Amino acid sequence: MYSFGIFLYSLAIILAYPFNRKARLMVKGHVNTFRILRREVDKKARYVWFHAASLGEFEQGRPLMERFRREHPEYKILLTFFSPSGYEVRKNYTGADIICYLPFDTPGNVMSFFRLVRPEMAFFIKYEYWNNFFLACRLKHIPIYMVSAIFRPTQGFFHWWGFWRRWALKCVTHFFVQNEESKQLLASRGYENVTVTGDTRFDRVVDINRQAKDIPFMERFKNGSPVLVAGSSWTPDEDIIIPYFNEHPELKLVLAPHVIDEWHLREIESKLKRPAMRVSQLSKDNIANVECLIVDCFGLLSSIYRYGEVAYVGGGFGVGIHNVPEAAVYGIPVLFGPNNKKFQEAQDLLRLGACYEISDSASFASLMDRFHTEPEFLARCGKLSGDYIKDNAGASDVIWEKLEL
Repeated sequence: MYSFGIFLYSLAIILAYPFNRKARLMVKGHVNTFRILRREVDKKARYVWFHAASLGEFEQGRPLMERFRREHPEYKILLTFFSPSGYEVRKNYTGADIICYLPFDTPGNVMSFFRLVRPEMAFFIKYEYWNNFFLACRLKHIPIYMVSAIFRPTQGFFHWWGFWRRWALKCVTHFFVQNEESKQLLASRGYENVTVTGDTRFDRVVDINRQAKDIPFMERFKNGSPVLVAGSSWTPDEDIIIPYFNEHPELKLVLAPHVIDEWHLREIESKLKRPAMRVSQLSKDNIANVECLIVDCFGLLSSIYRYGEVAYVGGGFGVGIHNVPEAAVYGIPVLFGPNNKKFQEAQDLLRLGACYEISDSASFASLMDRFHTEPEFLARCGKLSGDYIKDNAGASDVIWEKLEL
């Protein structure tokens, strides 16, 4: 039944090919997966396999990948993605030796995958549980480590009907989970191979903060003005942010949309009533009068956050918020929409009063006005935010000590 469901899902992706850009990218990527593996796998090499659903999970696995590179260069790294939003951005990442899509989890694909590559260990990040791949790893005695995993009572694993989901859990060698609740939920089903480590993504953002370099165009753009940095924004986020920006000339805005398509960039530009420019069009001569920067490229956002007084992280009115620690590490308050309940760091920061949930334009405006008129409130929230990230870093060290290398 599970394998048939995977087959139907892959068929749906193929049928959506003519109408959906993401589906087109997935189909093209999957066509190339086995070609990439046949061409690039070194049969004499020892491989460690990392799998990330998308970009956020990649960032959670990255500290461990880079540690393997530094401390165990005898291993090569295979990195697979499920989503185009991860693969298309990181397909040229130099920290891995082979990068491709994860084949759809059918028995035939799994057999073909392991005929081409036999990793010595596998790391799956956060949510990724694929029954056929997991069973094959178990049969081949390949240890599976779940990194930055998080569990909630509403997940199928913990319902009577979720037996087919729980099968994947039986194959896991060790769970490295983000919180105590996850550990207790696993214990309720008899799993004791669990360590609470926190989120490895904190280690990554602390490294970014430590290595951050000045961005000359941001220095010129800021020029002493307060800046709101809105990262990974979607249209519902922009419909709240842009009207406020249009009416507050004292504020500058950096807008980094999650989807960098021409139609979306033009949609954003049509809503702006103040001077705006895309980063790709900047020059020394034209930046002086720009009041809104639109980030139309990847790789800059994590460094740009350091120039903000306040950050807004998108996705909270749709798929779920994106990378809050990426902004919070710079000691600035972060705002985000209501779909944040599945994110441990967001819940912790809300409880601390370091970050705030907004539900509409009015709640966004109220908080932005308060940040502007109460500098002590802005400073307190920012300090709580930065301290939380730094105090909770170190998950990668805990995991590393547990691995049998």
